[in-house]
Amino acid sequence: MTTPVRIDFVSDVSCPWCAIGLRSLETALERIGPDIAAEIHFQPFELNPNMGREGQDITEHITEKYGSTPEQQEQSRAMIRQRGADVGFTFAMDKRSRIYNTFDAHRLLHWAEGTGRQKELKHALLEAYFTNGEDPSSHDTLLRAAEKAGLDLRAAQDVLESDRYAEEVREIEGFWQQHGIHSVPAVIINQRHLISGGQPPELFEQALRQIATGA
Repeated sequence: MTTPVRIDFVSDVSCPWCAIGLRSLETALERIGPDIAAEIHFQPFELNPNMGREGQDITEHITEKYGSTPEQQEQSRAMIRQRGADVGFTFAMDKRSRIYNTFDAHRLLHWAEGTGRQKELKHALLEAYFTNGEDPSSHDTLLRAAEKAGLDLRAAQDVLESDRYAEEVREIEGFWQQHGIHSVPAVIINQRHLISGGQPPELFEQALRQIATGA
């Protein structure tokens, strides 16, 4: 018997642990197979909502935000590369040198949910930034991702050239923050169970099986 499960995946497209967490979650769902019918909704969260359009050098940004040394950052990048490789995601750290504003990416993702291709767009955006080193605040980057996700390019461009969904995205971001989500990824299952961080597939699989069986 198949058990329907709602999953709210709160994340940012500039968060490496969100890319890892998503692939881990999907790996877990692949392992579980038809026992669970998961409906994933990608929810917006901005790690740097005040970031300007020009972005900021990533080493400078992380030093200012977390106080970590270049050596610590290199260790962290090595760990992220390995964790990504473990779940089949490629981090090309040499291609990614800046942090950018992601608000328009979240507006586009909000629109894409209504098209049924939100997951495809999410994957395309994560790959654009982390694998290809593209600027996720650039409308050209966002439109290439939309095309790769199989979305209507004219409709996507209309969204980006307007302020459509800006209010909705801000309201949703506020909702999750008011409910205690201050770091991502945050994975909420059936609107009750929270799994935080880029956990390995085994943890997601165990949690999903327990929730599905009511254990």
